Amino acid sequence: MKKYDYLVVGTGLFGSVFAHEANKKGKKILMVDKRPNIAGNVYTEKIEGINVHKYGAHIFHTNNKEVWEYVNQFATFNRFTNSPVANYKGELYSLPFNMYTFNKMWGVVTPQEAEAKIAEQRKEIDHEPQNLEEQAISLVGRDIYEKLIKGYTEKQWGRDCTELPSFIIKRLPVRLTFDNNYFNALFQGIPVGGYTKMVQNMIGDIEVRLNTDYLEHKEELDALAEKVVYTGPIDAYFNFKLGNLEYRSVRFENEVLDIPNFQGNAAVNYTDRETPWTRIIEHKWFEFGKDVEGNDLPKTVISREFSSEWKPGDEPYYPVNDEKNSALFAKYKELADKENDVYFGGRLGEYKYYDMDAVIASALNFTIKML
Repeated sequence: MKKYDYLVVGTGLFGSVFAHEANKKGKKILMVDKRPNIAGNVYTEKIEGINVHKYGAHIFHTNNKEVWEYVNQFATFNRFTNSPVANYKGELYSLPFNMYTFNKMWGVVTPQEAEAKIAEQRKEIDHEPQNLEEQAISLVGRDIYEKLIKGYTEKQWGRDCTELPSFIIKRLPVRLTFDNNYFNALFQGIPVGGYTKMVQNMIGDIEVRLNTDYLEHKEELDALAEKVVYTGPIDAYFNFKLGNLEYRSVRFENEVLDIPNFQGNAAVNYTDRETPWTRIIEHKWFEFGKDVEGNDLPKTVISREFSSEWKPGDEPYYPVNDEKNSALFAKYKELADKENDVYFGGRLGEYKYYDMDAVIASALNFTIKML
């Protein structure tokens, strides 16, 4: 008999949900993470009384009532609504595209005027779109594309829109209402006290070893547990023997400012190509600029986000789910399916772009199968 029933590699949402459920069923769990902290990419760190989203903005949103009730066991969520602002060379626009956006762009006042303007501009593309630029213009017209899509997308992908495949933008939400709630989700908010606290509540008293690279100590760690739940990169598990899966990466420049308010909004996207960052996050506005007692916070923390090509050793953020990478992942998946008592899950284990609610739903489905 081994000491643990499950070794869970990674303390992000997938691993933590599984560990919580398995622990509840009386299973003995060991969790390991190569980072010095729990919570994976949803890790929040307190700076000047502000919960800073260390690996980029995470806004919980879902239409899945079961998932919403599940996370509310571990945290109280505030009523934060994501309403980003786009800054194009000093012109400010409301996102997602809605009547505020169209009024600022063209001076139109009624939904009919906005609809007519978009319809007129869409006519520019009278054939099957051959690339992302043509696809975007065929959906929303030249003006919105040039000011609010082109520069931002090119920075995000590191390529011209004419070189990007059209399938990246399948649709662009156009709202002919004055609704600037970015997510059309029934439930939305940020956990009061930050995500790290929420994940800590999930993990509870389960044994966790931080600063522990599973792949470097695989043999000795495997010897401790009957089964392994692995949430790291699937190609790294197999020592990249079929080649590297590709990702986009994100770099953050954080700054503490001795002022109470930098931009008046949690997220401002910089949609021109010349500004090197894609957006600036001002973390305090995720919690309305107040501490847990409801006091105003005198300082602010901002993060400039830079999108970059991923190279081995960088933090992998977004899988590049194009044909080449999807074919390579399918081969790794075949290898994974042959592993005895090792199970792969989460964003990196499944090479899949996951919203937080989908990761949790996936982990809960996995626990049903496993436990």
